[in-house]
Amino acid sequence: MTNAVLAGTAIAVAAGLVGYFMVLRSQVFTGDALSHVSVTGALAALAFGVDARLGLFAATIAVGIGIALLGLRGRADDIVIGSVFAWMLGLGVLFLSLYTTSRSTSNGAAGVSVLFGSILSISSPRAYVAVAVALAVVLGIVVMARPLLFASVDEAVAAARGVRVGALGVAFLVLVGAVAAEATQAVGALLLLGLLAAPAGAAIRLSARPYRALWLSAALAVVATWIGLAVSHAAPRVPPSFAIVAAASAFYALSFLAVPRRRGSSASM
Repeated sequence: MTNAVLAGTAIAVAAGLVGYFMVLRSQVFTGDALSHVSVTGALAALAFGVDARLGLFAATIAVGIGIALLGLRGRADDIVIGSVFAWMLGLGVLFLSLYTTSRSTSNGAAGVSVLFGSILSISSPRAYVAVAVALAVVLGIVVMARPLLFASVDEAVAAARGVRVGALGVAFLVLVGAVAAEATQAVGALLLLGLLAAPAGAAIRLSARPYRALWLSAALAVVATWIGLAVSHAAPRVPPSFAIVAAASAFYALSFLAVPRRRGSSASM
């Protein structure tokens, strides 16, 4: 549980920060695609007998860069994302077939943990790796936050002012790929999008100030992770990945109740 709290907190902070810009830039579909890419990468690594995490990071980061380069100014359209999505799912079927026919007896639970997460089985070294990855992502977001916010709000004006929006878009999707790979072990590839999008969506509804919403997104993701781990600890039959995403989704649903009050108070001012 100590390792799960340590790794989960680090992953949640990174997912909350990246998720804010992902929602702001209307790239939620990209996050969904990368969550499925992580399955393909992990299955490819398992099929060839290497560490699944190597496949996770290699696939998500490489495909993230590819999606950015195929799109206009580092932001791919739905056609590009959908095509890559379908292609990666096809590769996933291929690697799943190879894995189940050649190595299923040696590590039969590995594929399931990729799909649904296994945060309670994270070892101390893996927890420290999660913290290191999260620190790198946070540093990257802090460095590029101002120009990335400018490019996200008004891309044309940002480009006219000299912001390299294409390179910025590629760098951002590299961070999204790294977070997707690391967060897969916490909530699994199937529920990854919930941790990326739900806290960010709630934060954007609760605050109109960009930097406040950015850190609020990270805070909501962390609290959702803690709630999910506590629920799973109290009720062992509840999978932690489900509890984490359920808490994050509940925050987003509750944000609809808070928005009218915030608008009404701001209008009265």
